[in-house]
Amino acid sequence: MVEDQRRIAHLDMDAFYASVELLRYPELRGLPVVIGGGRDAQPVRQADGSHTFSRLRDYVGRGVITTATYEARALGVGSAMGMMKAAKLAPDAILLPVNFDAYRQMSRLFKNAVAAIAPDFEDRGIDEIYIDLTHVAGETRELAQRIKQAVRDATGLSCSIGVTPNKLLSKICSDLEKPDGLTVLGYDDIPARIWPLGVRKINGIGPKATEKLAALGIATIGQLAAADAGLLQDHFGAHYSAWLADAARGIDHRAISTSSESKSISRETTFERDLHARQDRGTLSSILTTLCDRLADDLKRKGYVSRTISIKLRFDDFQIVSRNVTLPQPVADAAGILQAARECLKRVPLQRRLRLLGVRASTLEPPGTAAQMAVPRQGELFA
Repeated sequence: MVEDQRRIAHLDMDAFYASVELLRYPELRGLPVVIGGGRDAQPVRQADGSHTFSRLRDYVGRGVITTATYEARALGVGSAMGMMKAAKLAPDAILLPVNFDAYRQMSRLFKNAVAAIAPDFEDRGIDEIYIDLTHVAGETRELAQRIKQAVRDATGLSCSIGVTPNKLLSKICSDLEKPDGLTVLGYDDIPARIWPLGVRKINGIGPKATEKLAALGIATIGQLAAADAGLLQDHFGAHYSAWLADAARGIDHRAISTSSESKSISRETTFERDLHARQDRGTLSSILTTLCDRLADDLKRKGYVSRTISIKLRFDDFQIVSRNVTLPQPVADAAGILQAARECLKRVPLQRRLRLLGVRASTLEPPGTAAQMAVPRQGELFA
């Protein structure tokens, strides 16, 4: 298949968790709303049918935000941000607890709606998928509009879609016109539509790499595409610099993975700033807990348990380290994954600051009849 003949779409549900909550509480539309509270943040129904909601200013703890409405994001609040920090930015924002059962149900509905039109898609989590439209009949924009309408009809929610010849470009484009956006782009459009964007728009370039590129006078994707290869290699190493050069030019040959049998499932996040294992232990603990919660949710949604849990760390010098532990009995619950992840962390020297943390579940299998055993507790890290 000639690369520029592919039609790859990236569909991203708009502020998914928050949007699901707004279906339940439509009176909150247009207001800054943050999702991530615990049971204490559960709305209280009054006698007249109205609800009393918790406010972010009243939150006390080490939790992190799962997602937020666009009104809250306009105030500087974002996913994976510590709640206490967010409370300083948006003290009057509404705080709601997460409701994974509702999110899983909506996820199934929107994916079934897409599958009825374009059955070849790659599941990337609860709220996003890649779709191969190459062999689906129809003009590209009309086809994407039809998918968007099918998702809205099935869920009542909006999504944003980018359609390009590959996954990397489509991921960028699905974010260009949010919410409820649709961007169709070919290779000829890269200089005008992609190169003026900041390098942070490329999935895989985090805050630290953005800072290092800025120090080299590289702020936009176009400047990165024009950068000297030797300069990039000197500062980022051979492998990552080669990827940076390809990404800036819109080169990505990855295929859509439509296999229903997952070999592994992972969750990771790049931090807004580099974090220290001791000085930022509370923040890291909350982030690790959230990653394990989401990984457990992914396992439940896909119907797997895992015998091997791994952690992935990227330090401030871009070195990547991973560790894994194989368990005597498979796990799928967040607590078991968290304990296993902490056991892995004990085997990593944590003198340098961290810029990325990830957790992966592998050696997957359907749940068996044997009772799942808890991971032995031998102390905790990031706790």
